[in-house]
Amino acid sequence: MAERLKWVFLAYRLPREPSTPRIALWRKLRRLGVVQVLDNLVALPLDARTREQLEWLADEVVDAGGAASIWLAEASSAGHERELARRMSDAIAEEYRVVIQVAGEAAGQSEGQRRRTAARLKRDVRAIRSRDFFPPPEAEPARRAVAALNAVLEVPR
Repeated sequence: MAERLKWVFLAYRLPREPSTPRIALWRKLRRLGVVQVLDNLVALPLDARTREQLEWLADEVVDAGGAASIWLAEASSAGHERELARRMSDAIAEEYRVVIQVAGEAAGQSEGQRRRTAARLKRDVRAIRSRDFFPPPEAEPARRAVAALNAVLEVPR
């Protein structure tokens, strides 16, 4: 039997007011690519980096007057594990689809706009990859679309 993936969970509670710490926390969680399991409970596949990042966020929650705890666990079934992974992959796939669409639309832009779009998309793909724990099929087409856009810009005119 294959060993189950280990997960790191952050359970947290923040006061409603002021709303700034809640908004800042959610933005940081989104950048990390967490999967929301329940209200105020998020998870990431466990490794040293993800554990440390969620521990830092737990400290921020406490500093903002809230409560937070970190849990390490594995799913009770392969089905639960697949569901968490699927939800994470689906969210990332949508981000890659946006990259593909924007890269395709860049053909109609001026050269300066295309350069800016290409640079932004390159940064976007790098950021998406940093939280892409379960790469969806859209990952490679997104990388190819950005590479193709950059290749067109590098052709001497």
